[in-house]
Amino acid sequence: MSFNNPILEIKNLTVEYQVKARGDSKAKIARAVDGVSLKIRPGETLAVVGESGSGKTSIANAVMRLIEPTSGSIMLDGVELTGLTGNELRMARSKFQMIFQDPFESLDPRRTVLETILESLIVAGIGQDKNEQRTLALEALEKVGLTPAKNVGARYTYQLSGGQRQRVAIAAALILKPHLLVADEPVSMLDVSLRAGILRLLRELSTELQIATLFITHDLSLAWMYADRIAVVYSGRIVEEGHPADLISNPQHPYTQALVSVIPVPERDPARQRTILSGEIPNPTAIPSGCRFSPRCPKYRALGKPELCTSSDPKLESIGDQSVACHFAETKVTK
Repeated sequence: MSFNNPILEIKNLTVEYQVKARGDSKAKIARAVDGVSLKIRPGETLAVVGESGSGKTSIANAVMRLIEPTSGSIMLDGVELTGLTGNELRMARSKFQMIFQDPFESLDPRRTVLETILESLIVAGIGQDKNEQRTLALEALEKVGLTPAKNVGARYTYQLSGGQRQRVAIAAALILKPHLLVADEPVSMLDVSLRAGILRLLRELSTELQIATLFITHDLSLAWMYADRIAVVYSGRIVEEGHPADLISNPQHPYTQALVSVIPVPERDPARQRTILSGEIPNPTAIPSGCRFSPRCPKYRALGKPELCTSSDPKLESIGDQSVACHFAETKVTK
């Protein structure tokens, strides 16, 4: 593993689904992900942020090969994942692991905690014998804060709290020492009081083990606190990418500006205005021409609805340390 080269490199990823509504004679094509490119380096956390339906989970599922991408490249440690099948794919899976949104659904209630961890080792063929595998499993439970490990390991997963279950899921993933961890809304099903502890654990372990982390979330404030970089996704496209501090203090894309404006802060500036977007993300079977955000864009309306916004699809381009896909990102609007 090179610490200079990206562990994960996605190029022009596209994911399409065939959708056939009742009464339709012909299926329509829904483009959930449309030309996404991303890089994540060792020990780095990249948060992909967007509303429900933005395509962020489809990106995660495509990286994990839970769905097949329509086109594009997904490179892990220089190996093209989209070309792997059968035994090659099974052998590679230990290098990329996923933590799912719902710990109540992702763990088998019929297994004890120890059996759950051991299953990961057995499938991956790690450990010389059962004694070594048991030792590794107990060490993994200790590492994620489930102590005493022997007592916790003897319990069934349904006997645990939500936070404990998610720690078991983290232990099961990280015991394989993956190079890439995909965390899909890993704390959205947990109480607010438990979220900080889980996120802190993920961050500490990814840094210690130099794991690249793809963190999927709808919550920009979580991404701000947790990630090294943020990519904001809208209708299957990245519309802005940058360092959290830059993106929050100086958002360039109108969509990012709207998301930032509604982040709850303890002492809100009375002069700070919230931007409440009307409408919804467009149907992926009927994406509007030009900029797909234009039907909801406050800047588009404030500038008198420029024809460029509906005729030309903006490309992701650099503005300082950020990348933005907006024709008028540097145009100021007087309120």
